[in-house]
Amino acid sequence: MAGSLRALLGPAATAAAAAARRRALVPSPPRPFLGARACSAGALFQYLAVQKTGARQSVGLIRLNRPQALNALCEGLMEELRRALDTLESDPQVGAIVITGSEKAFAAGADIKEMQNKTFQQCYSGGFLAGWDKVSTVRKPIIAAVNGYALGGGCELAMMCDIIYAGEKAQFGQPEILLGTIPGAGGTQRLTRAVGKSLAMEMVLTGDRISAAEAKEAGLVSKVFPVDKLLDAAIACAEKIANNSKLVAAMAKESVNAAFETTLAEGTRTEKRLFYATFATDDRKEGMTAFVEKRKANFTDS
Repeated sequence: MAGSLRALLGPAATAAAAAARRRALVPSPPRPFLGARACSAGALFQYLAVQKTGARQSVGLIRLNRPQALNALCEGLMEELRRALDTLESDPQVGAIVITGSEKAFAAGADIKEMQNKTFQQCYSGGFLAGWDKVSTVRKPIIAAVNGYALGGGCELAMMCDIIYAGEKAQFGQPEILLGTIPGAGGTQRLTRAVGKSLAMEMVLTGDRISAAEAKEAGLVSKVFPVDKLLDAAIACAEKIANNSKLVAAMAKESVNAAFETTLAEGTRTEKRLFYATFATDDRKEGMTAFVEKRKANFTDS
């Protein structure tokens, strides 16, 4: 078919084919992610931009895209985020996910205008913010690439991810006390586990922010990068994760989370159970065989 089209179009097609071959030598940019309904990301989402990227298109990239509100986390954005995560979770090509915002703001918090007039009855009976936990239940590893403001719900969203990389100008904070309320999407719990009681208490009770450097020193983020290098670094880390066994990566994530959420005794029981379970996978056999044979492993489990 391609040959017959070139014959019909003549020399122009030949030149175009040569140009295409030259372009093939250049790494392809991230391509729009096509969801279950085979629509472009723009048609699927109003508040997000979603792509697959990486040399093997093995990284799902979700960009919060509500710039006029500094990526404030409205209900529509969070519903779209849940939908995007569901689609990436079910895609066998994707091995890890990166969530990012803009250089100015990862997310400046929950949408205060949506919350302003809510009553206790509405919050309690409607399970307000309950759906936000979706981020923390995804089995594939998620990296938050944080530039600019990560405040209130934005800080909570970043902490729901498995790894946080920060741009050098990032700021983290839980300023809900300044609005007459407290964090409601895990801020008092995850922040305390990440940075310890004293610093978490200071941040929650004063509303003060900490810098990227302070966040790294406290253990909230793992690495800090120049602003323009952050996203590339996060994608590179996600690609490295995606090159490993997707099945075993999910087991490793579950085991580390057990250390974060349970007692030492319960955590070590979980670790042992999952360690034994890897011996039922083809990837464990392939990985150890490749090591013995001094070659690169070819993981296939998904």
